[in-house]
Amino acid sequence: MKTIAVIPAYNEASTLAGVLESTRGFVDGCVVVDDGSTDRTAEIARAQGAVVVCHATNRGLGAAIGTGFEKARRLGADVVVTLDADGQHDPSQIPALLAAIEKGADVVIGSRMLERSGMPWYRVLANTLGNIATLVLFGAWVSDSQSGFRAFSAYALGQIEIVTNRMEVSSELIAEAKRHRLVLVEVPVKAIYTDYSLSKGQNALVGLKTLVKLIIRRMT
Repeated sequence: MKTIAVIPAYNEASTLAGVLESTRGFVDGCVVVDDGSTDRTAEIARAQGAVVVCHATNRGLGAAIGTGFEKARRLGADVVVTLDADGQHDPSQIPALLAAIEKGADVVIGSRMLERSGMPWYRVLANTLGNIATLVLFGAWVSDSQSGFRAFSAYALGQIEIVTNRMEVSSELIAEAKRHRLVLVEVPVKAIYTDYSLSKGQNALVGLKTLVKLIIRRMT
């Protein structure tokens, strides 16, 4: 299987090189979507041999994943793996996601909630609320709806339609898997928590905005 890693990145110059170095050995290529960064993110990605697609302005995580999916399709990907640029995910766990695809899964979620090793309580709470919102709005339950560590078959890429632009994309991907009756499985993964990675992601205000956008998504 030709496996392409899609890595959305916004001002991740301090961590991106290490992420790409760790990822290259487990995939056939890396696509970095520079989402309007003002630092050296794109330059560093190119220096590491990644294919770089740049947004002129910061459009958000959902838009970056959509752009990455489209580029990976054009590169002939059989499988796309998404992971964050902040170093939270351990690329050595990519084979576990690929093994699930080989066994017939269309979408694989790398779940931090199945083992919860070192996950701060407020992240557990935020993820649980995200899981509940995804279930109530879209009728789909997973243990870690907000995980950015995922794998998608080429068939799934052809079915999924991303219309949201920002953090709500995590729940939207699960909703799309349910809508198209894709085979979705979860595998346990361990996150790498640092002060930097913990500073990323959602806060209460962003979480509220995400919920409102998901409600709008559900109604459309």
